Amino acid sequence: MADWVLHVDMDQFIAAVEVLRRPELAGLPLIVGGRGDRTERAVVSTASYEARAYGIGSGMPLRIAARKAPDDAVFLPVDHEAYEAASHEVMATLRTLPGVVLEVIGWDECFLGVTTDEPEQVALAAQAAVLAATSLHCSVGIGDNKVRAKIATEFGKPRGMFRLTADNWFEVMGDKPTRDLWGVGPKVSARLASHGITTVRELADADEQELVAEFGPRMGVWYHGLGSGIGPAVVDDTPWVARSHSRETTFPQNLTTPAEVEQALRELAGQAFDDCAAEGRPVMRVHLKVRYAPFETKTFGRKLPAPTALRDEVIEAAVSLGSTLDRDREVRLLGVRAEMTMPEDDDPVERTPVRGRI
Repeated sequence: MADWVLHVDMDQFIAAVEVLRRPELAGLPLIVGGRGDRTERAVVSTASYEARAYGIGSGMPLRIAARKAPDDAVFLPVDHEAYEAASHEVMATLRTLPGVVLEVIGWDECFLGVTTDEPEQVALAAQAAVLAATSLHCSVGIGDNKVRAKIATEFGKPRGMFRLTADNWFEVMGDKPTRDLWGVGPKVSARLASHGITTVRELADADEQELVAEFGPRMGVWYHGLGSGIGPAVVDDTPWVARSHSRETTFPQNLTTPAEVEQALRELAGQAFDDCAAEGRPVMRVHLKVRYAPFETKTFGRKLPAPTALRDEVIEAAVSLGSTLDRDREVRLLGVRAEMTMPEDDDPVERTPVRGRI
């Protein structure tokens, strides 16, 4: 018997949830984002496979997606509550599988830890259980650690599975660009390329100390290990504890006055505080994100004199941060993140990073 990590990833999750609610949309190019207005300043949350065929993908501005989309494309607003409900049902279903440990890492994905000689059979059971309970499809990556399982999923999409281990890592990934590695974005891949490192094999063969000099002692070692597919292998089912809550808005029209910026910050900070208050935990730090027109983004934060459970103190901290913004520049986006104290009876657990907002 061997220990395996399975990465379960829902196929076009948000789009699939919308199609379940509106079966007539099946087969159409479907784009979900913002308020569903293709003219607004918002980004694509997800695109159906039919929409992706036209070059439309997550994170793309809706206005660009609208130019790429065919005439029969459908744009829908984001419905967080519907996706959270569907996610809960998926995860609850996977928890019923015998002998698995489940670690949720996002709305639409999780790791399963299992000891078996037939991981493909567990993957098939997971897919069948989710489909029967939710009518949603998923893909499964099978690996000997989290990194390889996560990357393997992309080779199994859609509705399939793929096994990626130390035995076939370089055969499958060796010639792939570093951008195909989990956690390597365009900026990191560009920095690697400046050292002559463009492929996964080259990253594995690179001088670790050179990477440490470029990225620091922690991330330099991490990126070097990624080249060989090295990563954590323990699936942790400890309930995730949020460290912060954030709210952000891209404005239909740029904010041009300090008064407009202050009003927006008051609203966003109040919403972020309310999310923290719902958990009964005080706020210890406030972060501000600003995107100036046309597209320069900055983030900065400030530790509060003491943790607070007072709404007005968090709002005023955000407004104070806002007073440092460049008043001569128009503001395209604002975000406020309220960082909370951790529960005293919980030890902070280092979790696998997931995509998130500010």
